[in-house]
Amino acid sequence: FKLLTFLYLFFLLGVMANGLDSNMVTAEQYTALVDVRGVIADEEEASADVIVSGLRAAFEAEGSQAIILRINSPGGSPVQSGYVFDEIKRLRVLYPDKKLYAVITDLGASGAYYIAAAADEIYADKASLVGSIGVTAAGFGFVDAMDELGVERRNYTSGKHKSFLDPFSEEDPEEVAFWGKVLDSTHQQFIGKVREGRGERLSEAPELFSGLIWNGEQALDLGLIDGLGSSGFVAREIVGAEEIVDFSSKPDAFTQFTESLGVAAGKAISASLGVNALQLR
Repeated sequence: FKLLTFLYLFFLLGVMANGLDSNMVTAEQYTALVDVRGVIADEEEASADVIVSGLRAAFEAEGSQAIILRINSPGGSPVQSGYVFDEIKRLRVLYPDKKLYAVITDLGASGAYYIAAAADEIYADKASLVGSIGVTAAGFGFVDAMDELGVERRNYTSGKHKSFLDPFSEEDPEEVAFWGKVLDSTHQQFIGKVREGRGERLSEAPELFSGLIWNGEQALDLGLIDGLGSSGFVAREIVGAEEIVDFSSKPDAFTQFTESLGVAAGKAISASLGVNALQLR
């Protein structure tokens, strides 16, 4: 009980200190920042709801001179990416005097680039990975393995193609062709959004929409980005407001506390038992 009380007090102090750091604005004019980090998916840190919430707050803030969308993501749901793309376009119309700059750090691929394409300009490091404009849907087939094991598949459906993605059934060429059309159609939607966002800045390289990924220098030559630089560079040299204020949506204090308490308690129990957690180095 004493340990839990100590952890609770320690956590509250940490939350208070973090809140003061992240929300303290020392300049009347600043560059707003919103993070897109991790896989883009519903109910994740990089869901459309989370990203859009931060973007709206950043655009609405009186002191923000421009917004940086800092991206480090492999992509994810085309639906979530599309929601964010459309919202960025809407906000840019509502606030024509505030530009939005996408800054790709380590990775801005697939759905993450989909989002970046809505920005006024895109920046990245020379070694950042950018692109992967394509659509994928992967799975496995276990038909031969089931035959080897003597397992019989029993699948009851209503509708000729209801189970066409079933990994335990033989592939049907007609269904494979149908699924290919779905992927192609979604790919064309993706390409359309990239063309809408980037316009004539894009090169006409035939491999541009092939799903390949490039480093920042190559992406610049292809017109996928507008320049090389970090968030700090963009705030200082492009926006002219060096101070950066983070508007990324974060979990509330209670959620942070419960999650941190669970981790801390687990570590305390492990330590008392002499057990060390596995770590990758």
